[in-house]
Order: sequence, then structure tokens, then C-alpha cells
Amino acid sequence: MRAVDIIHKKRDGHALTHEEIAFMIQGYSDGSVPDYQIAAFAMAIYFQGMNAQETAQLTLEMAKSGDQIDLSPIRGVKVDKHSTGGVGDKTTLVLAPMVAAAGVPVAKMSGRGLGHTGGTIDKLESIAGFQVELSREQFFKQVNEIGVSLIGQSGNITPADKKLYALRDVTATVDSIPLIASSVMSKKIAAGADAIVLDVKTGSGAFMKTLDDSIELAKAMVDIGTEVGRDTVAIISDMDQPLGHLIGNALEVQEAIDTLRGQGPEDLHELCLTLGSHMLVLGKQASSIDEAKAKLESHIQDGSAFERLKQLAQAQGGDAGMIEQPERLPQAAKRVEVKASDTGYVAAIEAESIGIAAMLLGAGRETKESKIDLAVGIDLRKKVADEVKAGDVLAVLHVNDEARVEEASARIVQAYQLSQTAVEEKPLVYAIVTKDGVQRFV
Repeated sequence: MRAVDIIHKKRDGHALTHEEIAFMIQGYSDGSVPDYQIAAFAMAIYFQGMNAQETAQLTLEMAKSGDQIDLSPIRGVKVDKHSTGGVGDKTTLVLAPMVAAAGVPVAKMSGRGLGHTGGTIDKLESIAGFQVELSREQFFKQVNEIGVSLIGQSGNITPADKKLYALRDVTATVDSIPLIASSVMSKKIAAGADAIVLDVKTGSGAFMKTLDDSIELAKAMVDIGTEVGRDTVAIISDMDQPLGHLIGNALEVQEAIDTLRGQGPEDLHELCLTLGSHMLVLGKQASSIDEAKAKLESHIQDGSAFERLKQLAQAQGGDAGMIEQPERLPQAAKRVEVKASDTGYVAAIEAESIGIAAMLLGAGRETKESKIDLAVGIDLRKKVADEVKAGDVLAVLHVNDEARVEEASARIVQAYQLSQTAVEEKPLVYAIVTKDGVQRFV
């Protein structure tokens, strides 16, 4: 078998066999297939695509390239959740304790962020003493005892995917549905979940800007899950404006705490109920979405979801008092108001621009070496459909270093698009994708 023949076959639009895909990925992992041939292979996939069986095999080969975690020591159906990323997306911080309180074990490995804010692991480190590294035995024990653990990703999960992604980044092959879907799903499969709920963002602040593209990606990932025997559901949710009001690391922990206390923003609360209800159904803790939503609401109302977050923090060495008193989380030294110069109704908020503004303040990483300031970020005071008058506060910046405040403020002003006529609120969930098809709400 030769790499050049496999590239030729895919270039001409033919489906590859399991053995051919395994030859390319294993060869890339061990160095017998060079970068330039994998680059050509990725470009052939970019133009010709892959069918569901090919994409599933590519996913499995990348999952097999490193550690595969066996979660069988943990009791129950393990349901993982993955978001394709967005601005203000702190759903894991709400979902994990809420779903655990309802009886579904959450054994989740999360990453750090490279971009506008930190990842889930960076956010958790806003809680003093929180340990994101546990041994596998500690991880399993904690989930069996309190139902939830959130830790950093193993250094050897899907190394072939890491190599391939770095190559795609410099060969203009990032935005290929089979390559994106297999990259996401290889990590979820290697992490050992029995079932997977995907939050696929769509809109200006998402990787997929259009609803049709987002549905296509969701279908590809659900197809992979189905092919490899994992129950998988994808929710297409809005990212044409940031989720919630707070963007930043400690700020997002604070908003997650508010939400678990029943006092969070409506969009974050509703999205967590939607994602969580599907997790409960897949985890066999509810027989319908309505029953699951009612269960989750009850765990917020009776305080048990909030208590589970405190238990999570305490179990991993964190200061649980910060959960009770979120004002003790890292605080920025200064607040800077960003005001509107015009009057109207908020028609749209360019989420990506808000994210970049947060990064300029120090909430995210411009490079892998950048150090995050956990305290800084943005508090959005106006959302889509809100009325705005000249002089109203659009956002409040939480600032430690004032060097880039002017630039960040300008980006926020530019991100807001005003209409002179009243604007309807955007839908939060556009579609749900399962192995049985697509249910669209718009």
C-alpha cells in the first residue's frame, strides 16, 4: 500500500477503505507518511469530502493514536457534552453539577482556551486551590462519590489529531466538515463516554456562520457517533450574540453560580436546561425531554445543583467558600463604562468582536505562551432587542491593565448594530439533530 495511491483515489472522488485510512493515519503518527503527503490527503478530503463510514473510520484511527480512557469503573451511563465554542459559553460550569445532581455521572476532561477567553479549566482555576490534574483513580473515585469531576485533558489524547490539526491550520484545510467532525469526535470517543451531547454554535461568533453549515457539521458528528456505537445528539444554538452577560474567567464562574442559584440570565439558563435534558434522557435518568427539564429545574429550585458545585470545588482542593461568596473570586481593579453614542434597538452584537475585546483586556491568550488574567473581562449591559439611548451603558469593562482599554472599547462599540425600529429577540435553539433526522425550529 502506498500513500500516493490513496491520495490519488481520494482526489478522484472515490471512497477509501478502512485499511487505507488506517494506513494514512498510523503512518502519519509513526512518521512513515510525511507531512507533505498528509497535506495532500487533507486537501483531497477538503474537495471531495468523505462518506459517513469513511469519516467514522478516520475518527476511530485518530482516537486510537493515543490514550483511550476506559470509564467502566464509573457506575451508570456516562454522558459527555461538547461545545464548538463561543463567546461567554460557560455551560459546562452549570451543566456538570446540575446533571450530576439529577443522577447522570459527569466525568469530563476539558481544555484550556487559545483565543478570546480561557477554556473551562482556566475558568475553574479562578477558584483558589482548584486542582485540574487528578490521577485516573482519583478521577473515577470522585465521580462515583459525588457524581462529577472536571479535569484537564491528558497530554496523550488523540496525538494524531493534534498533528493533523496543526498541519490543516497552515494548509487552508481547516474548514472541511469531515475533518472538523472527526477532530471533535475523536477526542470524545477517546475520552470514553457512552453517549455525547453536542452544542453546535451558529452565527457571527461561531466557527460555522450559517445555519445550513452548522446543521451539516452536526449531522456529520451525529453520524460518526452512530457509526461507532455512541448515542449522539446535537443542539444547534445561537452565537449571533454572546451567551449570558459576563465574558471572562472569574466573571463566567460568577454567572454560572448565579444560574445554579436560579438567578442567572435567561438565555444561559434555557440553553443549559435544553442540553442537560438531552443528557438526562441519554443517561437513562428521564424518559422524555419534558420530564428531564422538570427534574433539572427542581434541582435548581431546591439548591442541590448549587450544592453539587460546592462539592466539586471542595473535592478538587478548591475554596468552596468562593462558591458561597462569589465576590471573593478574583476581582479587577477598575471598571470602565462603554457608552452608546446613538439611539435605537440592538439588532445584533458581533460576538467575535466582543470576544476579541475580552482578549485584549487579558481574559484570553493571543499565543500559547500568553498568561491569562482571571479577573478581567466584560459585563454586557445591553443584549439583542434591548432599547438603547445615547449615553446608555452598553458594557462595563473589568480592567487591570489599561494599555488596551481604548482599543477594547472601540471594538465593543463597533460590535453593536442598532436599528431604528423595534427588534425581535433571536431564537436560542435553531435545530436538534439526532440519528433519526433534523428537527428545525426556524
